[in-house]
Parts: sequence; structure tokens; C-alpha cells
Amino acid sequence: MKLAGLSATVAVGALLLTACGGQPAAGEGSTEGGGISGSVVADGSSTVAPLTEAAADFFRDEAPDVNVTVATSGTGGGFAKFCADETDISNASRPIKDEEIALCEDAGIEYTEIVIANDGLSVVVNPENDFAQCLTVEQLNTIWGPDAEGTVTSWNQVDSSFPDLPLALFGAGTDSGTFDYFTDAINGEEGAIRTDYSPSEDDNITVQGVSGDEGAIGFLGLSYVEENPDAMKAVEVDGGAGCVAPSAETVQDGTYTPLGRPLFIYVNNASYAEKPQVKAFVDFYVESEAEVAEAALFIGLTEEQKATAQDELATLG
Repeated sequence: MKLAGLSATVAVGALLLTACGGQPAAGEGSTEGGGISGSVVADGSSTVAPLTEAAADFFRDEAPDVNVTVATSGTGGGFAKFCADETDISNASRPIKDEEIALCEDAGIEYTEIVIANDGLSVVVNPENDFAQCLTVEQLNTIWGPDAEGTVTSWNQVDSSFPDLPLALFGAGTDSGTFDYFTDAINGEEGAIRTDYSPSEDDNITVQGVSGDEGAIGFLGLSYVEENPDAMKAVEVDGGAGCVAPSAETVQDGTYTPLGRPLFIYVNNASYAEKPQVKAFVDFYVESEAEVAEAALFIGLTEEQKATAQDELATLG
């Protein structure tokens, strides 16, 4: 996974209560003896996972007997498990869709949406690329739009000043919230994209692909760029008001358009109310969002976003 020093599955402490001897099962949690124990299960976006992993890592000092696991099945896959009552938290790089809302409603799953950080969805090229310093949304659409499939195969078809270098395309898979956001922002319709590219739910595959081909271009979260500065570089994006590079400042002030975005966690209301370890972890996550975002190389919340997140917790509590 992305965050250095954290495994794909984060174990926060190792002691779990068993279901025997009159003790609650690990998933149910306990506060006996003044401590908190039990499990917290999160799944979903590979983009948001490092944030939840970082929060779990910090939470270890607060509650060493709580086990937080973080899996990555993509935003869509995460919501499928969440609405089947298999997880306590769903990591998401886009808001929940209408069909997913219906799925949760049918299963009786009530939840709360919390914006937990911000991200700049980045367009990246190979480090040897010295010509694509800035791309307009129109040029990105020329590369990634459905009509480009089989026809736009070289960089000089994007701009005549670019070299006749074959394009190699890498990006998020269809279960990823990054895929949904990028296709909507660049191609004008969620899910609309050429299919002759290399998709993956694991953004590290995009990193490897872009770093290995001089003509490569891909899209992924800004934190991956910051973690892999020698493997790829982010291009500036012109959303209509000039070229803007993705950064904490441009994402928060709204100038990095149209690819600045919020990131979410969805909390199962019943888990929060009935499992002390879930409540403690989510409360800690929100209160520590700035430190968590910095550790995971994401962009923290604005004051307004932080206040909204705290209000959501107050409603839950």
C-alpha cells in the first residue's frame, strides 16, 4: 500500500476478546477494565485506504487492543460489502451512488457520510516527458474520450507540437471512485472512456506503468505523485482559467479544476452506536484528520469541512 511503514492490512494491537467464557466477540467490542478492545473493519477505495491506515496507526497508542483492518476492493466494491453489513467503514473517493443508496436501504443499513480529506486527482506522465507540461481539459478528452479508442494513438495527435511518440495509457479500474470522478470531469459522463488502456484498482500498477514507458500517461491521486517523485511527474491542468498544478493550496482554494475532490468515509450508524471501538476510532480519525492527512500525504480539511465533520459526529453520538 501507499503509506510507508504501514501494511495493506493494519493491525492495531493484537489482543482481541474471544466469544467464549461470557466475553463479547471481538467484533462486538468491550470496555471492561477501562480499555477498549474489538475489531474495526474498513474496505473500499485504494485512494482513501492510506488515510484510514494512518489513522489506525496513530490510534494504536490510544487503544492498543483494537484491531483495525483496511482492505481495498475499490469504492464500488467497498459499498457492496458495506451495504451487505460486512464492514463498519467504507472508504470512498466519490459520493455514494443512487443504486448503492438503494442497496443499503433494502438491507436496512443506515450510515453517515463524512468528508475526511481532500485530494487532487493528478494526470501523470513519464519523467522523461519534457513536452506535456500542461494539458487542457479538451486535450485530456482527446486522449481519454471514448472516440479516441483505436484512433488517437500518438502524442502528436493530441498537439502537433508534440513528438510522434506512441501513447501508453494507465489508470483506475471501473470499481474505483477515481475512475468515476475522472471520466465525469474530463469526458463529461461518468464511466465514458476509451477501453484500450490498462486499468487497475491498485494505483501502484499505474505508477509502475507510467514509470516504465516514455510515452505513458495516467491518472491517480496526488499522494501517489508525492510518494513516487522519481517514477512520474504531474502535469498542470488548464480547466479554462490557465494552467494550474495540483497541490494542497490549489485543491483547497478551488483553483485546481476540475480535478480537485473531497475524500470520504461512510460509517455504519449501528456499528458506531453499538461497538465502542468503532466509535472511538471514528471520533479519533476525525479529530486527528490534519495529522492523518499529513502522514498519508493528502490534503487536510478546510475549517468549514472540519466543522461539518464534527457536526456529523455530534449527530451520531
